[in-house]
Amino acid sequence: MTGMVHPESVAEQSASPGPSPRIWPVVLAACAGQFLVVLDVSVVNVALPSMRTDLGLSAVGLQWVLSAYAIAFAGFMPLGGRAADLFGRKRMFLLGLGLFIVASVVGGLAQEGRQLVAGRAAQGLGAAILAPATLTIVTSAVPAGPARTRVIGTWTAVGAAGGAAGGLVGGVLVDLLSWRWVLLINVPVGVLILAGASLWLRESRTATGRRLDLPGAVLVTGGLAAVAYGVVQTEEAGWGAAETCVPLLGGLALLGVFLAVEARATAPLVPLRVFRSRAVSAANVAIMLCGSASFSTWFFMTVYAQNILGYTPLQAGLALVPSSVSVIVGSKLAPRLMPATGARNLAVIGAVVAAAGFGWQSTMTADGTFLGIILGPGILMMTGIGLLSTPLATLATSSAAPGEAGLVSGLVNTSRTMGGALGLAVLATVAAARTGGATSPRALTEGYALVFRTGAGVLLAAALFMLFCLPKPERAPVPAPAA
Repeated sequence: MTGMVHPESVAEQSASPGPSPRIWPVVLAACAGQFLVVLDVSVVNVALPSMRTDLGLSAVGLQWVLSAYAIAFAGFMPLGGRAADLFGRKRMFLLGLGLFIVASVVGGLAQEGRQLVAGRAAQGLGAAILAPATLTIVTSAVPAGPARTRVIGTWTAVGAAGGAAGGLVGGVLVDLLSWRWVLLINVPVGVLILAGASLWLRESRTATGRRLDLPGAVLVTGGLAAVAYGVVQTEEAGWGAAETCVPLLGGLALLGVFLAVEARATAPLVPLRVFRSRAVSAANVAIMLCGSASFSTWFFMTVYAQNILGYTPLQAGLALVPSSVSVIVGSKLAPRLMPATGARNLAVIGAVVAAAGFGWQSTMTADGTFLGIILGPGILMMTGIGLLSTPLATLATSSAAPGEAGLVSGLVNTSRTMGGALGLAVLATVAAARTGGATSPRALTEGYALVFRTGAGVLLAAALFMLFCLPKPERAPVPAPAA
């Protein structure tokens, strides 16, 4: 079994058509970790009705089962990325995975709602430590070029598959065992990944020093949580109420303090200079916009299938399998298409394809059919998301300095998950505003339909943003005419 190969040793193989076979155990371990943490973003969706019945959760409480994980994941991920650069990728991978496993036990054994939400938040913290190390391990194991793009495509496809497979995995576990196993299943799987990573990965780091910006991590996470809480409060209190305005303004103030602290810190959590790169800044904004729409897809499709169409958890999971396959296909096609289209153009194409799927999905009715309302739109939405994810991740990480590889990798996941957490809060509010408190199948369906129309608009706006703000494809030099 071979340890992780360092960038300098791999560079000698850059002339080879693809990564060395010795690299694949490293890629396997990293991708398995990424699959696990992304799976847990969506695996609880089909279990939410059972959680609500068993623990007496409110509708807002159910939303926090998802948001607690996503906010902790997004807020602490830059800290996890920086820690991977400073203390070593393998060490942070193992630490994050260990915390993730313990938190899964806490959530799986919860006896009341607040224990479940606390366990999910701790899971998000473990994921924030683990996830940046996975992408850094992958990008450090293979030199820049087509081989790295293909490996990033594999990492993206596996992560996308984790999010997409959540419905099926959750449905099987809830139907055959109980909702608790959507969390407890992480224990045996996580231990297997832990053992493989211990054997296959070798320690590496690219930054010096031992300073971590913990205040910055607390400020950004607290700011995100407060903003998300304020948005959620609009469902019951409205936008003008103190219950909404206080957390919203407080969260924005915390985020403003975070930016001020980062600008002055000697060892900032997020050095603002990384955003001077057009590729890094524009790609992360695009990832955040696309994530705000795509993250909520699985949630609303699952509740539509169960609450409106009457599917069981297992049937709902099976109904989303074609979408799961589509996002993998799109992610694996992207590296093959990028040389011909360029990263920017392919990302734009993917966003437009996904927006078309969202528009189709918004035609859903209370008596919709599987073929017309779930299968077709799902394939279109997820193929587009798969197509845009790899080029955006490639653009966001391509200009990272060696000592900031973990940081920039963490920003990719932060942007996606931050966008998803805030997007879910906003879109849930959009649905609630449309239904006006009504619970009939027709009213709920109209709320879900408005969510997908809103998502289509966000994706089209993201496509325009990428078209004008992402770096243009480099043109090959024109040969000088013969003398």
